[in-house]
Amino acid sequence: METIFKKIEESQVTFSELMLPSHTNFNGKIHGGYILSLMDQIAFACASKHSKNYCVTASVETVNFLNPIEVGELVVMKASVNYVGRTSMIIGIRVEAENIHTGHTKHCNSSYFTMVAKDEAGNNITVPGLELRSDEEVRRFIRSAKELRTKRDRKHIFHDTNFVVKDYLEELKDHRVILSYDL
Repeated sequence: METIFKKIEESQVTFSELMLPSHTNFNGKIHGGYILSLMDQIAFACASKHSKNYCVTASVETVNFLNPIEVGELVVMKASVNYVGRTSMIIGIRVEAENIHTGHTKHCNSSYFTMVAKDEAGNNITVPGLELRSDEEVRRFIRSAKELRTKRDRKHIFHDTNFVVKDYLEELKDHRVILSYDL
C-alpha cells in the first residue's frame, strides 16, 4: 500500500462564532467549557478532513487560557495537523477573540488535541503522512514528537509498579507537603 502525504494547508480549518450571553460563566466571561467544546469540534473537523475518516478525541494537552473572552467578541479558531503517527494526529488549535467594534484581536487560548482515525467498524485506521514545507511546520512536528516521547517516558516512570518514592524525597523538600507515613 502506497503512503499518501498531504500538505498541512489541505486539512486546516478556521471557525468563527460571535460570543453570546448564553455562553457566559458566573463571572460574565465566556465559559471555558464552552470554548473547549468548540475546540473539540474544530479538532474533529481538522482531523477528519486530513484522514477522510471519522475521528475521536484521545487526549487534550496543554490547554492554556491566556485571556478572557467577552460577550460580543468574535472568536476565531484555527486548527492544523501538527503531527501524524500511524493512526493518530496532533491537532494544534489557536483561539483568538476580536472586538468587532475596535478590531483589536487577542490570543486567548492554544491547545493540542490528539485525535485517532476510525473506520466504519470502529477500528483504528492509518492516516496520511505530512508533507512539511517550512521551518515552522518542521518545528511544530518535532515539538509534538518530543512531547509524545516525554509523555510516554513520564507514563513509564510514574506507573505504580515503577515509581520509587525514595528517589523523589529530596524533590519533595521544594514543595509545600509533609509525609505523614512511614516509608
